[in-house]
Amino acid sequence: MRLYTHPACLGHDNGPGHPESPARLAAVLRALDHDRYAALDRVEAPRAGREQLLRVHDDAHVDRILTAIPVGEVQRLDEDTVLSPGSAEAALRAAGAAVAAVDAVLGGGHVRRAFCAVRPPGHHATRERAMGFCLFNNVAVAAAHALAAHGLKRVAIADFDVHHGNGTQDIFWREPHVLFASSHQMPLYPGSGGPDERGAGNILNRPLSAGDGPHLFRELWEGDLLPQLHAFKPQLVLVSAGFDAHQRDPLADLCLGSEDYAWITAKLVELADRHADGRLVSTLEGGYDLAALAASAAAHVEAMLD
Repeated sequence: MRLYTHPACLGHDNGPGHPESPARLAAVLRALDHDRYAALDRVEAPRAGREQLLRVHDDAHVDRILTAIPVGEVQRLDEDTVLSPGSAEAALRAAGAAVAAVDAVLGGGHVRRAFCAVRPPGHHATRERAMGFCLFNNVAVAAAHALAAHGLKRVAIADFDVHHGNGTQDIFWREPHVLFASSHQMPLYPGSGGPDERGAGNILNRPLSAGDGPHLFRELWEGDLLPQLHAFKPQLVLVSAGFDAHQRDPLADLCLGSEDYAWITAKLVELADRHADGRLVSTLEGGYDLAALAASAAAHVEAMLD
């Protein structure tokens, strides 16, 4: 199994008090700096190329992120989303990690799974807009790369972040080669994610309510989303791995624990093993309590290890 990260991902600075801070990634990397993860093949994430970004974002959006970098201070794109002097490099490395991970697992070598420990997160970024802490949509860039560069016909994206991946949904709304399956709290930011949002029949939204816990989360995936993912028979499984449905997270109200992330990860590994020769790529999304994030990400990676 391979781990992609880059020091530049620590250089994206949202400013004092912002929940999406460099401390998040530092906590994840500390948790994985343990003998039990010695088997991880640790690789420095490359930059995403412009062509790779333009598969899912328009020119104006890419230019806005790469050229509007402030010098010496932060620039707010909206109430939640910020550009700092280090943001462009961090965003390029975060998206590039997902592309490189796809190349690795589809390259016919020994790598079957990969985790991209990167920031900024991505799943709220739409084709035209950065939002919700996200600049480029890392998992969407990875899925589009799998279709265009590797000729895949069926790519599944499983998103268990507590916030709905509206950007991923927006990008693949009419793309039948991508199946997007999401569990998330609703109502909650960004306000989308109803079960009636179906795209071309390739969008599966399953909301949870504030206070819901492991039983309902597991029932939703086991009885609904996972059977539909298996029926799709994906050639590659991508994961938007947000850990903010944890009971300690300050930005939401679900009640999961790290053991629930180990459980859903094991189920997604089974999905990949059955249909995709084990090929699974996961990229970090949310999670804003540092201890819960570290424990949950470690449980996620442990369940992915061969």
